[in-house]
Amino acid sequence: MKFKISLYPSEEGFAVCVPSLPGCWSQGATEAEALENIASAIHEYLEAEIEPKEGAQIREIEVAV
Repeated sequence: MKFKISLYPSEEGFAVCVPSLPGCWSQGATEAEALENIASAIHEYLEAEIEPKEGAQIREIEVAV
């Protein structure tokens, strides 16, 4: 999968986020380190299991991209 990211210079190096994944942020001392770190953050974000609210029906759908 490919994700668009936003890369920001910062005092510590670079901050990076994935606008399509709210709250998915990372950083690195160099641009390369920031990109490597956001790849790990995306993987962890997609692996996270969020408990549904009580009474929710759980289903899966497939979406062609």
